[in-house]
Amino acid sequence: MRFKRILLKLSGESLMGEQGYGIDINRLNDYARQVKEIHDLGVQISIVIGGGNIFRGLSGAGKGFDRVKGDQMGMCATVINSLALSSALGAVGCKSRVLTAIRMEPIGEFYTKWKAIEAMENGEVVICSAGTGNPYFTTDTGSSLRGIEIEADVMLKGTRVDGVYTADPEKDPTATKFIDITYSEVLTRGLKVMDLTAICMCQDNNLPIYVFNMDVVGNLKKVIEGENIGTLVHK
Repeated sequence: MRFKRILLKLSGESLMGEQGYGIDINRLNDYARQVKEIHDLGVQISIVIGGGNIFRGLSGAGKGFDRVKGDQMGMCATVINSLALSSALGAVGCKSRVLTAIRMEPIGEFYTKWKAIEAMENGEVVICSAGTGNPYFTTDTGSSLRGIEIEADVMLKGTRVDGVYTADPEKDPTATKFIDITYSEVLTRGLKVMDLTAICMCQDNNLPIYVFNMDVVGNLKKVIEGENIGTLVHK
């Protein structure tokens, strides 16, 4: 097995499926089954999920929302997605625990590193919600922070693209894919893997990032088993 403890970053937008907004139940259930599949292999799993399918703080600020309130709304959106994923995991017989960066018992328990690690070691999937609990930070940065804190072997960034390319493959047909790339090169080339703060945090703390297409069912297990289906970002 390639990784023993992972931080899985899921996109809120991907949860929309073909709907354009909200939560596509089929996509949600696909994610839950894939997570259970690797959980059954003995992998310790922590998950951070975005909230862009419901509300994005930055786009809200562009429409006149106060930036801090907009970001707080975005944090609440991640909690909604986390509860949905927790429910879907429960339905397939996989125990999970929602931790929040902002106190909101009984919706979720307040996050601490030790609570997250203890839950994972007891066989629960940990879902870390509400970002970092602070405005001006994305869920990318939140997942970098949580991945470093819980001492994950890798951050798996599940997207709708099968890796990191020289340009956006959805817009540029000549874009070519990297099998692996350094943090420095990602920053130098200005590649949109994650935001700059997240990349720099991973670089400073030596947390590798593996980018792959989570929307293809079975891919998560392939990554864990060592198949090279995405792009590794490392030192």
